[in-house]
This record gives sequence, C-alpha cells and structure tokens, in this order.
Amino acid sequence: MAKVLMKGNEAIGEAAIRAGCIHFFGYPITPQSEVPEYLARRLPEVGGQYVQAESEVAASNMIYGAAGVGMRVLTTSSSPGISLMAEGISYIAASELPVVLVNIMRAGPGLGGILPAQGDYFQATRGTGHGDFQLLVLAPASVQEAVNLVILAFELAEKYLNPVMVIGDGMIGQMMEPVEFPVEGVGPPLDPGDWALTGCEGRERRIVNSLFLDPEACNRHNLKLKAKYERMAENEQRWELYNCDEPYDLLVTAFGMMSRICKTAIDDLKAEGTNVGLFRPISLNPFPYEPCRRVIDRAQRILDVEMSMGQMIYDIQLAAQGRLEIDFHGTAGGVVPSPDEVADKIRESLARIGRSPARKPGKRSAKAAAAQKSKSKRSKKTATAQKPGKRGGKKPQNAGKRSAARQSSARRHGRRSGR
Repeated sequence: MAKVLMKGNEAIGEAAIRAGCIHFFGYPITPQSEVPEYLARRLPEVGGQYVQAESEVAASNMIYGAAGVGMRVLTTSSSPGISLMAEGISYIAASELPVVLVNIMRAGPGLGGILPAQGDYFQATRGTGHGDFQLLVLAPASVQEAVNLVILAFELAEKYLNPVMVIGDGMIGQMMEPVEFPVEGVGPPLDPGDWALTGCEGRERRIVNSLFLDPEACNRHNLKLKAKYERMAENEQRWELYNCDEPYDLLVTAFGMMSRICKTAIDDLKAEGTNVGLFRPISLNPFPYEPCRRVIDRAQRILDVEMSMGQMIYDIQLAAQGRLEIDFHGTAGGVVPSPDEVADKIRESLARIGRSPARKPGKRSAKAAAAQKSKSKRSKKTATAQKPGKRGGKKPQNAGKRSAARQSSARRHGRRSGR
C-alpha cells in the first residue's frame, strides 16, 4: 500500500476505522481534537456513528454501553479528560468489556497547558480509576507506530476483554508523517462471542455488571481479573533496544517521542566515538521488566529521560533492583528537551563513572566548528579595524587574557562552541 502524509490525530482516527471500529463517542479537548473532528466527517462515509458527548463523563458511559452490546468502540481525550472518564473506565474494566482509549497527553497538573508532556504515566499504568483493575497500555514513538498500535489495541482488547489505552504526548497527535495502513477499507465487525448483550431469544440471558455486593463473589471476581492481568504480563510485553549491540557504559531509558530525541543525541555521541544504549518500553503496562533488566546488567549507570518530573523512573528502579545508580532528567509544562540538552546530560552521567567522552567531529560538530572558525575570522577583522593608532584610544587592559579565555572556552566546549 502507498504511504500517505497524515497528521497524527487523523491517522489515529483512520487506523480505528481500518480496525473495524465505526462507533466513536467523545469530547473535544486540545491537543487531540482533530481525532473527533476527523471522525465526525469520516464515520458517516463508512456507515458509522459519531456522537459528541456533553462531557467526558458521558462519553465514558456511552462507550460502556456500546461495548456491552458488542460494538467495537473508541474514545479519545487528553489528560484532564481522561481523569473525568476514570469512574467509567473502572466500570468497563470490572465488566470485562473491550474498548480502546487514546490519551494524547498535555501538560499538567490541573488544566496545565496544551503543549506536549508525559505526566500521565502514573494515571495510565497505576491510577486510572478506583479498585484493583489494570489497563493494557501502549506507547507509540511515531505516527506510523501510533497507527499500528491502535489497530493492535483493538485486537488485544477483544483477546482479553479489557480496556486498552494508547498513550502519546501532544507531538504524536500534532505532527505530520508519512504512514502506511496495513489493511484497506473498513475492518470486520466485532464478534460478540458469549458475553455481549444481543438479545437473549433462544439462549440463556447474559448480564454485564460491575456490582458485587457479596464479598466472597467480589473477591472471586478480583482473583479472576488478577489471573487475566498475569496472562497479559506474560504475553504482551513489548520493547525496543537501540544501539545496544556494541558495549556501552551508560543505558538511557525513555518512552514515546522522548525516545526519538534520545536517539538523535545517542547518534551524535556515537559520531564522537561514545557508545550509549537505549531501552524503550512500548508496552508501559505490562512493563517489560526482565528485558530491561538484561540490558541494565550490561551498563554501569542509567539515565532516565522523561517529559515529566519522574514517573517511569519508578519502573526503571524496579527493573534495576538496586544494581545501578539512576540519573534523571525531566521537563514539564510543555518544555521539550533538545538532543543537545540530552547529550549534555549523557556526558554528565558518563563523567560520574569516569567515562568522559572523547569528542570527535561529527556532521553537526563539524558545522559548529566551521561556524566558530568563521566567527573567529570576523572577530580578528573587527580587532584589526579597531587597532589603536595615532587617533585611537588605548588598548583595553586584559584584552589578550580575555581573548585567550574565549579560545580556551571554545576548545573546552568543542562542537557546542558555536551554539
């Protein structure tokens, strides 16, 4: 199939259609509003239904009802909107119904801001709502991967009869990238199996319920759910290793779009002669602890990088089991770290284990060096033009020392000197 250039939010909506989902209930909130906007136009074209709910609370109960009667269903929101859905999501999980939720994260807490962030990691993996339930959580790092994981999310939701959340920061939703859809047209409808409420004529009646007033019955239900989550943990761990084939002293951990920024920093450092590994969890729940532990054992130190004040780092600590020191670099409020900033943090971590990277000019450092050289030439011309003559003033005191200090600073900063 040919690739098409699409905005992330719109690609997510189209991916749901290709997975066979033609029912959407939701409410607009930045930075995910293009998903409902796209589906409001697209779903009627394929015989589907789009309903803009009066609130996220209402939307969560609408998908509860739609899933209960055997419809493949989607809702999308962003951070505070997911908070409003929390009660409904808990009911859906307790009733063992397959729904897919997408959270395009924004800055918080509170109303926060509309720029990208990763501060909903705890919300997705640990605190979506009340009670002993879990979501299966997937985190894409590109628009193409968002398409693939949305389609996979429907398969997993129906396999385990459990809500699945795809979680991405605002960059995933707003950026445009070429994508290729693995299937044409509209996917097949959901098989209602032996659980959906399709009318009990000719069969035993079915009940979709999350209320268990008998404590023993409620305990048995929780044990049943726990066994399901253990199966999910055994079978649905997903992760990516980057630059881990060669020996490395430092392991960087990051998820989502932040991992792509870290890859650029790692590539830059590799051009300078320094090898650093990257571990990226794709499934945030279940978290791939053992695969993470294996690459941790090959490192001397860990640097966790997130667009939050530190949430995934707790899972990294569980994987490390106290084996290594873990450094952390985080930003919030919509501030996105640059590759240069990450590279500097990597250097700091390496210095703590006595591995100061030797700088070798790469593509970017060569440009920086050329810029610095050009700047130095301009500075010399300026100095010549201002050379004291008969009418000139006195040569400033300590000018030679300051010039030497600047050159020394440029040498210390290497390729960053031209920034």
